[in-house]
Amino acid sequence: MVIFAIAFAWAVVFEPAARAGEITVPPEARQAMDYIYTGNLGAAEPIAHALEEEQPDHPLGFLLEAEAQWWRIYCAACQIKWGMVDDWGHGKKPSHDAYLALADQVVHLAKAQLEKSDTAEMHVYAGLGWALKARVYDERDDHRNVARSGVAARAEFLRALQIDPDTPDATAGVGLYNYYVDTLSPVVKVLRFFMGIPGGNKQEGIRQMQQGMEHGVLFNVDTRYYLAKNLRTFDLRYQQALDVAQPLAEKYPRNATFLLLAGNLHMELEHSEKAADYFHSALGASSKDAACADRIRDLATEFLASLPPPSKTF
Repeated sequence: MVIFAIAFAWAVVFEPAARAGEITVPPEARQAMDYIYTGNLGAAEPIAHALEEEQPDHPLGFLLEAEAQWWRIYCAACQIKWGMVDDWGHGKKPSHDAYLALADQVVHLAKAQLEKSDTAEMHVYAGLGWALKARVYDERDDHRNVARSGVAARAEFLRALQIDPDTPDATAGVGLYNYYVDTLSPVVKVLRFFMGIPGGNKQEGIRQMQQGMEHGVLFNVDTRYYLAKNLRTFDLRYQQALDVAQPLAEKYPRNATFLLLAGNLHMELEHSEKAADYFHSALGASSKDAACADRIRDLATEFLASLPPPSKTF
Protein backbone atom coordinates (compact mmCIF):
# COMPACT_ATOMS: atom_id res chain seq x y z
CA MET A 1 0.00 0.00 0.00
CA VAL A 2 2.87 2.38 0.74
CA ILE A 3 4.40 1.69 -2.67
CA PHE A 4 1.02 2.27 -4.33
CA ALA A 5 0.58 5.57 -2.47
CA ILE A 6 4.05 6.76 -3.54
CA ALA A 7 3.38 5.78 -7.15
CA PHE A 8 0.02 7.54 -7.08
CA ALA A 9 1.55 10.73 -5.66
CA TRP A 10 4.33 10.60 -8.25
CA ALA A 11 1.73 10.35 -11.03
CA VAL A 12 -0.14 13.37 -9.70
CA VAL A 13 2.96 15.55 -9.32
CA PHE A 14 4.58 14.61 -12.61
CA GLU A 15 1.50 14.20 -14.80
CA PRO A 16 2.24 15.82 -18.19
CA ALA A 17 0.79 19.27 -18.80
CA ALA A 18 -2.38 19.20 -20.88
CA ARG A 19 -2.17 20.19 -24.53
CA ALA A 20 -4.42 22.90 -25.92
CA GLY A 21 -7.93 21.48 -26.26
CA GLU A 22 -7.04 18.33 -24.33
CA ILE A 23 -9.64 17.05 -21.90
CA THR A 24 -8.27 16.59 -18.39
CA VAL A 25 -9.29 13.66 -16.20
CA PRO A 26 -8.28 12.84 -12.61
CA PRO A 27 -5.57 10.25 -11.94
CA GLU A 28 -8.08 7.67 -10.74
CA ALA A 29 -9.87 7.86 -14.10
CA ARG A 30 -6.57 7.26 -15.89
CA GLN A 31 -6.03 4.28 -13.62
CA ALA A 32 -9.46 2.92 -14.58
CA MET A 33 -8.65 3.33 -18.27
CA ASP A 34 -5.36 1.53 -17.76
CA TYR A 35 -7.20 -1.36 -16.09
CA ILE A 36 -9.69 -1.51 -18.98
CA TYR A 37 -6.99 -1.66 -21.63
CA THR A 38 -4.88 -4.17 -19.75
CA GLY A 39 -7.98 -6.39 -19.77
CA ASN A 40 -8.73 -6.12 -16.04
CA LEU A 41 -12.30 -4.88 -16.44
CA GLY A 42 -13.35 -5.89 -12.94
CA ALA A 43 -10.74 -3.60 -11.40
CA ALA A 44 -11.90 -0.63 -13.49
CA GLU A 45 -15.57 -0.82 -12.56
CA PRO A 46 -15.24 0.00 -8.82
CA ILE A 47 -13.27 3.13 -9.77
CA ALA A 48 -16.01 4.11 -12.20
CA HIS A 49 -18.66 3.56 -9.53
CA ALA A 50 -16.71 5.70 -7.06
CA LEU A 51 -16.51 8.53 -9.61
CA GLU A 52 -20.26 8.22 -10.20
CA GLU A 53 -20.91 8.60 -6.47
CA GLU A 54 -18.44 11.45 -6.00
CA GLN A 55 -19.59 13.37 -9.09
CA PRO A 56 -23.12 12.21 -9.92
CA ASP A 57 -23.65 15.17 -12.28
CA HIS A 58 -20.53 14.46 -14.36
CA PRO A 59 -20.56 11.90 -17.21
CA LEU A 60 -16.98 10.61 -16.72
CA GLY A 61 -17.71 7.77 -14.29
CA PHE A 62 -20.62 6.50 -16.38
CA LEU A 63 -18.50 6.71 -19.53
CA LEU A 64 -15.79 4.59 -17.91
CA GLU A 65 -18.29 2.01 -16.68
CA ALA A 66 -19.80 1.77 -20.16
CA GLU A 67 -16.34 1.43 -21.70
CA ALA A 68 -15.54 -1.49 -19.40
CA GLN A 69 -18.86 -3.13 -20.27
CA TRP A 70 -18.23 -2.60 -23.98
CA TRP A 71 -14.98 -4.54 -24.05
CA ARG A 72 -16.73 -7.40 -22.23
CA ILE A 73 -19.54 -7.34 -24.82
CA TYR A 74 -17.04 -7.10 -27.66
CA CYS A 75 -14.95 -10.03 -26.44
CA ALA A 76 -18.03 -12.25 -26.12
CA ALA A 77 -19.08 -11.40 -29.69
CA CYS A 78 -15.69 -12.02 -31.32
CA GLN A 79 -15.46 -14.72 -33.98
CA ILE A 80 -13.18 -15.53 -36.89
CA LYS A 81 -14.70 -14.98 -40.33
CA TRP A 82 -12.88 -14.62 -43.63
CA GLY A 83 -9.67 -15.12 -41.65
CA MET A 84 -10.32 -12.00 -39.53
CA VAL A 85 -11.14 -11.74 -35.84
CA ASP A 86 -13.84 -9.21 -34.97
CA ASP A 87 -17.23 -8.93 -33.29
CA TRP A 88 -19.02 -10.87 -35.99
CA GLY A 89 -21.41 -12.49 -33.49
CA HIS A 90 -24.27 -10.03 -33.91
CA GLY A 91 -27.68 -10.08 -32.24
CA LYS A 92 -29.47 -8.57 -29.28
CA LYS A 93 -27.99 -9.62 -25.93
CA PRO A 94 -29.26 -9.05 -22.35
CA SER A 95 -26.05 -7.16 -21.50
CA HIS A 96 -26.89 -4.50 -24.10
CA ASP A 97 -29.69 -2.96 -22.02
CA ALA A 98 -27.50 -2.00 -19.06
CA TYR A 99 -24.85 -0.72 -21.46
CA LEU A 100 -27.35 1.45 -23.34
CA ALA A 101 -28.66 2.84 -20.05
CA LEU A 102 -25.12 3.98 -19.19
CA ALA A 103 -24.69 5.54 -22.63
CA ASP A 104 -27.99 7.38 -22.22
CA GLN A 105 -26.80 8.66 -18.85
CA VAL A 106 -23.58 9.97 -20.40
CA VAL A 107 -25.58 11.93 -22.99
CA HIS A 108 -28.11 13.16 -20.41
CA LEU A 109 -25.49 14.42 -17.95
CA ALA A 110 -23.42 16.08 -20.69
CA LYS A 111 -26.53 17.84 -22.01
CA ALA A 112 -27.41 19.02 -18.49
CA GLN A 113 -23.93 20.51 -18.14
CA LEU A 114 -24.23 22.15 -21.56
CA GLU A 115 -27.37 23.95 -20.43
CA LYS A 116 -25.19 25.67 -17.83
CA SER A 117 -22.15 26.29 -20.02
CA ASP A 118 -21.52 25.54 -23.71
CA THR A 119 -18.11 23.87 -23.56
CA ALA A 120 -16.14 21.75 -26.03
CA GLU A 121 -15.49 19.19 -23.28
CA MET A 122 -19.17 18.45 -22.63
CA HIS A 123 -19.93 18.27 -26.34
CA VAL A 124 -17.19 15.62 -26.53
CA TYR A 125 -18.82 13.66 -23.71
CA ALA A 126 -22.24 13.94 -25.39
CA GLY A 127 -20.71 12.78 -28.68
CA LEU A 128 -19.03 9.84 -27.00
CA GLY A 129 -22.32 8.87 -25.36
CA TRP A 130 -23.94 8.71 -28.80
CA ALA A 131 -20.94 6.82 -30.16
CA LEU A 132 -21.30 4.27 -27.35
CA LYS A 133 -24.89 3.72 -28.48
CA ALA A 134 -23.93 3.43 -32.15
CA ARG A 135 -21.51 0.57 -31.62
CA VAL A 136 -23.95 -1.58 -29.67
CA TYR A 137 -26.68 -0.89 -32.25
CA ASP A 138 -24.17 -2.13 -34.80
CA GLU A 139 -23.90 -5.32 -32.73
CA ARG A 140 -27.67 -5.67 -33.19
CA ASP A 141 -27.55 -4.91 -36.94
CA ASP A 142 -29.94 -2.05 -36.16
CA HIS A 143 -28.77 0.16 -39.02
CA ARG A 144 -31.30 2.95 -38.50
CA ASN A 145 -30.28 3.49 -34.91
CA VAL A 146 -26.61 3.20 -35.84
CA ALA A 147 -27.18 5.99 -38.35
CA ARG A 148 -29.17 8.18 -35.97
CA SER A 149 -26.63 7.76 -33.18
CA GLY A 150 -23.70 8.34 -35.53
CA VAL A 151 -25.19 11.55 -36.90
CA ALA A 152 -25.93 12.79 -33.38
CA ALA A 153 -22.36 11.99 -32.30
CA ARG A 154 -20.96 13.79 -35.34
CA ALA A 155 -23.00 16.91 -34.55
CA GLU A 156 -21.68 17.01 -30.99
CA PHE A 157 -18.06 16.53 -32.09
CA LEU A 158 -18.37 19.22 -34.75
CA ARG A 159 -19.81 21.65 -32.19
CA ALA A 160 -16.88 20.86 -29.88
CA LEU A 161 -14.48 21.72 -32.70
CA GLN A 162 -16.34 24.96 -33.38
CA ILE A 163 -15.73 25.98 -29.77
CA ASP A 164 -12.16 24.69 -29.67
CA PRO A 165 -10.59 23.46 -32.95
CA ASP A 166 -7.75 21.84 -30.98
CA THR A 167 -9.83 19.09 -29.35
CA PRO A 168 -8.29 15.77 -30.47
CA ASP A 169 -11.00 13.59 -28.96
CA ALA A 170 -13.60 15.42 -31.06
CA THR A 171 -11.35 15.19 -34.13
CA ALA A 172 -11.13 11.42 -33.64
CA GLY A 173 -14.90 11.16 -33.36
CA VAL A 174 -15.45 13.04 -36.61
CA GLY A 175 -12.76 10.87 -38.19
CA LEU A 176 -14.51 7.65 -37.23
CA TYR A 177 -17.71 8.98 -38.76
CA ASN A 178 -15.97 10.09 -41.95
CA TYR A 179 -14.30 6.71 -42.37
CA TYR A 180 -17.35 4.56 -41.71
CA VAL A 181 -19.80 6.56 -43.82
CA ASP A 182 -17.40 6.42 -46.78
CA THR A 183 -17.10 2.63 -46.51
CA LEU A 184 -20.80 1.78 -46.24
CA SER A 185 -22.22 -1.06 -48.27
CA PRO A 186 -24.42 -0.10 -51.26
CA VAL A 187 -27.57 -1.08 -49.34
CA VAL A 188 -26.70 1.13 -46.39
CA LYS A 189 -25.70 3.97 -48.75
CA VAL A 190 -29.27 3.91 -50.07
CA LEU A 191 -30.50 4.14 -46.48
CA ARG A 192 -28.11 7.07 -45.95
CA PHE A 193 -29.61 8.86 -48.97
CA PHE A 194 -33.22 8.49 -47.79
CA MET A 195 -32.39 9.43 -44.18
CA GLY A 196 -30.41 12.49 -45.24
CA ILE A 197 -27.22 11.31 -43.48
CA PRO A 198 -24.18 13.54 -44.12
CA GLY A 199 -21.46 11.98 -46.26
CA GLY A 200 -17.88 11.22 -45.25
CA ASN A 201 -14.35 11.07 -46.58
CA LYS A 202 -12.27 8.00 -45.80
CA GLN A 203 -8.83 9.56 -46.26
CA GLU A 204 -9.76 12.58 -44.16
CA GLY A 205 -11.18 10.19 -41.58
CA ILE A 206 -7.88 8.28 -41.41
CA ARG A 207 -5.97 11.54 -40.90
CA GLN A 208 -8.37 12.63 -38.16
CA MET A 209 -8.24 9.27 -36.40
CA GLN A 210 -4.44 9.37 -36.48
CA GLN A 211 -4.55 12.76 -34.78
CA GLY A 212 -7.01 11.47 -32.20
CA MET A 213 -5.09 8.30 -31.38
CA GLU A 214 -1.89 10.30 -30.86
CA HIS A 215 -3.27 13.18 -28.81
CA GLY A 216 -6.72 12.22 -27.52
CA VAL A 217 -7.41 11.41 -23.88
CA LEU A 218 -10.74 9.65 -23.47
CA PHE A 219 -10.87 7.26 -26.44
CA ASN A 220 -7.42 7.35 -28.00
CA VAL A 221 -6.94 3.61 -27.43
CA ASP A 222 -10.31 2.79 -29.02
CA THR A 223 -9.47 5.04 -31.96
CA ARG A 224 -6.18 3.25 -32.56
CA TYR A 225 -7.82 -0.17 -32.31
CA TYR A 226 -10.66 0.73 -34.67
CA LEU A 227 -8.35 2.36 -37.20
CA ALA A 228 -6.13 -0.74 -37.24
CA LYS A 229 -8.95 -3.20 -37.76
CA ASN A 230 -10.69 -0.94 -40.30
CA LEU A 231 -7.53 -0.69 -42.39
CA ARG A 232 -7.40 -4.49 -42.27
CA THR A 233 -11.08 -5.22 -42.90
CA PHE A 234 -12.09 -2.59 -45.44
CA ASP A 235 -8.82 -1.61 -47.11
CA LEU A 236 -6.73 -4.81 -46.77
CA ARG A 237 -3.76 -2.60 -45.87
CA TYR A 238 -2.24 -5.12 -43.49
CA GLN A 239 1.16 -3.54 -42.94
CA GLN A 240 -0.30 -0.11 -42.24
CA ALA A 241 -2.85 -1.72 -39.93
CA LEU A 242 -0.04 -3.53 -38.10
CA ASP A 243 1.91 -0.29 -37.72
CA VAL A 244 -1.15 1.21 -36.04
CA ALA A 245 -1.94 -1.84 -33.87
CA GLN A 246 1.59 -2.70 -32.75
CA PRO A 247 1.79 -0.01 -30.02
CA LEU A 248 -1.33 -1.46 -28.41
CA ALA A 249 0.18 -4.93 -28.15
CA GLU A 250 3.41 -3.45 -26.80
CA LYS A 251 1.82 -1.15 -24.23
CA TYR A 252 -0.83 -3.66 -23.10
CA PRO A 253 0.86 -7.08 -23.45
CA ARG A 254 -1.75 -8.71 -21.19
CA ASN A 255 -4.71 -7.65 -23.32
CA ALA A 256 -5.50 -10.75 -25.35
CA THR A 257 -7.84 -8.85 -27.68
CA PHE A 258 -4.98 -6.60 -28.81
CA LEU A 259 -2.65 -9.59 -29.10
CA LEU A 260 -5.13 -11.44 -31.33
CA LEU A 261 -5.39 -8.45 -33.66
CA ALA A 262 -1.60 -8.17 -33.94
CA GLY A 263 -1.30 -11.91 -34.57
CA ASN A 264 -4.10 -11.76 -37.15
CA LEU A 265 -2.26 -9.00 -39.04
CA HIS A 266 1.04 -10.91 -38.97
CA MET A 267 -0.82 -13.92 -40.32
CA GLU A 268 -2.25 -11.85 -43.20
CA LEU A 269 1.32 -10.71 -43.94
CA GLU A 270 2.41 -14.38 -43.93
CA HIS A 271 4.60 -13.90 -40.88
CA SER A 272 3.53 -17.27 -39.52
CA GLU A 273 6.08 -17.59 -36.72
CA LYS A 274 5.42 -14.08 -35.46
CA ALA A 275 1.67 -14.67 -35.66
CA ALA A 276 2.06 -17.87 -33.62
CA ASP A 277 4.00 -15.96 -30.97
CA TYR A 278 1.12 -13.51 -30.56
CA PHE A 279 -1.51 -16.24 -30.46
CA HIS A 280 0.44 -18.14 -27.80
CA SER A 281 0.78 -14.87 -25.84
CA ALA A 282 -2.99 -14.42 -26.08
CA LEU A 283 -3.45 -17.90 -24.62
CA GLY A 284 -1.17 -16.93 -21.74
CA ALA A 285 -2.87 -13.59 -21.06
CA SER A 286 -5.02 -14.28 -18.02
CA SER A 287 -8.33 -12.45 -18.43
CA LYS A 288 -10.17 -11.77 -15.17
CA ASP A 289 -13.47 -12.33 -16.98
CA ALA A 290 -14.16 -16.06 -17.31
CA ALA A 291 -16.42 -15.82 -20.36
CA CYS A 292 -13.94 -13.61 -22.18
CA ALA A 293 -11.05 -15.90 -21.23
CA ASP A 294 -12.92 -18.88 -22.72
CA ARG A 295 -13.62 -16.96 -25.91
CA ILE A 296 -10.00 -15.85 -26.27
CA ARG A 297 -8.77 -19.41 -25.73
CA ASP A 298 -11.06 -20.70 -28.48
CA LEU A 299 -10.04 -17.94 -30.91
CA ALA A 300 -6.31 -18.27 -30.30
CA THR A 301 -6.51 -22.06 -30.63
CA GLU A 302 -8.46 -21.75 -33.90
CA PHE A 303 -5.90 -19.31 -35.30
CA LEU A 304 -2.98 -21.55 -34.32
CA ALA A 305 -4.61 -24.54 -35.98
CA SER A 306 -4.98 -22.56 -39.21
CA LEU A 307 -1.27 -21.64 -39.45
CA PRO A 308 0.97 -23.65 -41.75
CA PRO A 309 3.34 -26.02 -39.93
CA PRO A 310 6.74 -24.49 -39.18
CA SER A 311 9.29 -25.10 -41.89
CA LYS A 312 11.91 -27.71 -41.10
CA THR A 313 15.59 -26.92 -41.33
CA PHE A 314 18.15 -29.62 -42.04
